[in-house]
Amino acid sequence: MSKKKIFILIGLAVLVLSCAKRGYITGGEKDIEPPKVLSTSPENFSTYFDKKEIVIQFDEYVKLKDASKQLIVSPPLKYGLDITPYNATKQLKLRFRDTLLPNTTYSLNFGQSIEDNNEGNILQGYRYVFSTGSYIDSLSIDGFVKDALDRETESFVSVMLYEVTPEFNDSIIYTESPRYITNTYDSLTTFTLENLREGNYLLVALKDKNNNNRFDPKQDKIGFYRELISVPSEENFKLEMFKEIPNFRPDRAFEAAKNRIVFAYEGNPEHTKIELRNGSESIETLITKVQDKDSLNIWYKPIEADSLELKVYNDTIYKDYIIKLREKEIDTMQLSMKSSKRLNFRENAFYSSTTPLKSFDKSKFELMTGDSLAVDLQTEYDEWNQRFELIFEKEEKQKYFLTMYPGAVTDYFGKVNDTISIDFSTSDYSDYGNLKVVLQNVKEFPVIIQLTDDKGKVLAERYSEAESSFEFLYLDPALYNMRVIYDSNKNKIWDTGNYIQKIQPEKVVYFPDKIDIRANWDVEQVFILLDD
Repeated sequence: MSKKKIFILIGLAVLVLSCAKRGYITGGEKDIEPPKVLSTSPENFSTYFDKKEIVIQFDEYVKLKDASKQLIVSPPLKYGLDITPYNATKQLKLRFRDTLLPNTTYSLNFGQSIEDNNEGNILQGYRYVFSTGSYIDSLSIDGFVKDALDRETESFVSVMLYEVTPEFNDSIIYTESPRYITNTYDSLTTFTLENLREGNYLLVALKDKNNNNRFDPKQDKIGFYRELISVPSEENFKLEMFKEIPNFRPDRAFEAAKNRIVFAYEGNPEHTKIELRNGSESIETLITKVQDKDSLNIWYKPIEADSLELKVYNDTIYKDYIIKLREKEIDTMQLSMKSSKRLNFRENAFYSSTTPLKSFDKSKFELMTGDSLAVDLQTEYDEWNQRFELIFEKEEKQKYFLTMYPGAVTDYFGKVNDTISIDFSTSDYSDYGNLKVVLQNVKEFPVIIQLTDDKGKVLAERYSEAESSFEFLYLDPALYNMRVIYDSNKNKIWDTGNYIQKIQPEKVVYFPDKIDIRANWDVEQVFILLDD
């Protein structure tokens, strides 16, 4: 082979090798586009709609996610929709099982339920609208929902309009579906009700636990506008969600121990009278609360009888129980400390008792410091909750030793305690922070100002009938939520609302930011109370 041919071959080889660079399969750019609707049959915004099925064609494979929550049909359908298929598809079919109302505009709002099969890109708020009449209703209203007490508002709140007709009454929300309905969806608190006809309506919001478009006071939160609304309207409607206290209803009653009957109820037992009888004889009783349950303890001295009669009554309720008595053990007194062994300077040590207490003998309580100095001690008893507090002046960085000698406490049945010994301590003042709050723009007094954690647990509280400045001393370092309650009925607690009685919950205003309390810090915060 000539040198010329050899050089040509070498050149070709170098050229081929230089072009054969290593490469990687990238799959192209990530798809970030939501699916698109190519066509619908019948067409969206059709009139004189008389079909049993809607077909929606997409440009790619899609799937439905949380359709039971996200897909809202307005007016609601009694039997819902048959949707096929539920697996990935380019064509959704929706079949009606209901007979549609005449001359009515329907809207199917898919919310965030339609997403592409591969990347999960969401087709936001797609709506299919049609009318069984000659025109599409086009009016709308807007608004927002908020929780009346808690800082955060739940998602997926149903917002409903009930049309005011000659048959309309307030109880309609318990028995009928609304004329129009929408949903606040995930993480949103605003709502829009569209394609409405002109008229007068009741506006209601429900956290509808069983998705039946009916108000169940036992489990649902409700918010309602204070008066009937007229459509069209330019107002931005606000609905505050609250849980009603159900009407009082006696439930069951049973013998829990030889000296105690438990009576379970629903609602508020205030103003309810309870009487225990053995034949014609009335038996002395003492009533306390079962902790964390809607139940009462009915205490009585042990009696020899086969059965007892329990009568429960108030202005509207009367219930009579026959309690069969069996061989039960008698309750015995047990005292247990429920407060932390590291006492905050704002709090007292407290004990709970398994039986109600009758008397305290101060001479049989002994409280000593770590330096063996006696400390003056007072007790305060809460009969309803069967607990007592130990009240004394606390010193910084001190250890305390408490002894309750036999007979310090006597219960309802004449039993006394055994010797109880326990120790607890306090920390350094500098381990805590202090907060001064100055309120401005207070609409009316009295007010309750509370510091809470993120779950709404009240960690500190002040009540004022005139003052606008508050001090919260010895706070544990943490981030706090702060709220003010307008105590309209002056009972020193927040009161919920009632739909039938048209009572709105007491107003609550939250400070917009969290309050950062740090050890050995003094914080002053101005709180301007603004309307929503």
